[in-house]
Amino acid sequence: MALYIEAPDRYVPAPGHGPSVFLAGGISACPDWQSEVVADLTEEHVTLLNPRRASFDLSDTSAAEEQIAWEVTHRRHPALAAMLFWFPACDPAITVQPITLLELGEALARPGLALCVGADPGYPRRDDVVLQCRYTRPDVTVSSNLTDTVAALRELLELPG
Repeated sequence: MALYIEAPDRYVPAPGHGPSVFLAGGISACPDWQSEVVADLTEEHVTLLNPRRASFDLSDTSAAEEQIAWEVTHRRHPALAAMLFWFPACDPAITVQPITLLELGEALARPGLALCVGADPGYPRRDDVVLQCRYTRPDVTVSSNLTDTVAALRELLELPG
């Protein structure tokens, strides 16, 4: 069974925990894709670190600071096995997920970090994601759908499926 950690809860590794995976991608003004990943991996021996909270008040500046601190801490956690990035289709007039792009850039600069990246063909900056991965980390393939992105993670972590 997967261990599920949702912000603002802290992840404290313990013997017997599966490899930890940070679910990086949009958490506001986009679909709850994280719940699909969690449902798909719920039977696996893996630890899922989800920054999307069940409830979050964007107008509360202290909550925003707590959220950012949680994300930075868990993206850089020494026990982190991999990061899964998903860029869902979205309305560019509302968001192009700039924080996720920043996080991807940071992750690409960490050559030892295992990455699985996916970008929906309807994501307005998909070509940028593909090119940044190609030129910075040619070992990272960008999938076109969430199912293939999770399959790449399963392969990377040698999970059944």
